[in-house]
Amino acid sequence: MRLLVVEDEARMAAMLRRGLTEDGYSVDVTGDGREAVWQATEVDYDALVLDLMLPGIDGFEVCRQLRAADRWMPVLMLTARTEVADRIRGLDGGADDYLGKPFSFLELTARLRALIRRGAVPRPSILSAGTLRLDPAARSAWRGQVLLDLSAKEFALLELFLRHPDQVLSRTVILEHVWDFAYDGISNVIDQYVGYLRRKIDRPSGVGARGSSLWPYLRWTLPILLNCPPNSCGRPPASAGRSWWTRRRPTRAGSAMWSRVCAAV
Repeated sequence: MRLLVVEDEARMAAMLRRGLTEDGYSVDVTGDGREAVWQATEVDYDALVLDLMLPGIDGFEVCRQLRAADRWMPVLMLTARTEVADRIRGLDGGADDYLGKPFSFLELTARLRALIRRGAVPRPSILSAGTLRLDPAARSAWRGQVLLDLSAKEFALLELFLRHPDQVLSRTVILEHVWDFAYDGISNVIDQYVGYLRRKIDRPSGVGARGSSLWPYLRWTLPILLNCPPNSCGRPPASAGRSWWTRRRPTRAGSAMWSRVCAAV
């Protein structure tokens, strides 16, 4: 495993290099923020140990630039700045963990092992699809430059969709992630909230659902949620087998609901 330690204090940097090397890691060290960005974009490190107070640019900006460049190696911020506001800023800015100085070296290595187990998977702090953007930390969403006025459930539903692009989510999956056990599974509340969300997303641009960024998703999700075929609005996915239609026989209520959706768009 190869690590990048970004620390401008020479004694601390030497201690980290020695200890991590003894633990079996290959360790590169730099004390400059801009140099850290360059090295981390050129080398696929397994994790970064990042100080905040750096010459050039600080650790917050280093992390922001790396995430903007789609560099997703785990980042452990290591700093004497332990105020709650600093921890929140670092974690919301893309860091994966935050450890204050002074610290236990055993705890540092345990945190690094946990981060490396997660791997360098994409985890953007801002979710986007087309002109849609959603900031989970700020609890805000935009269509273009227009701020969307979403309820808590609409926001959770949009976040779920954006975290699973190009996927069809079943009613069960949506229930498990957006609603709790008190939800009555036989009601049509999911269908209603999908409709509310679609209208609020479309309103800023003045387009119908077919022009929405979510339409490619909704055209397949709604028929499956409603247990009816997409009839005039499309065809089954190419990956679907011959039994696709027989496994999803339309119900009278589902067909009526889907007809109203098609008529509305």
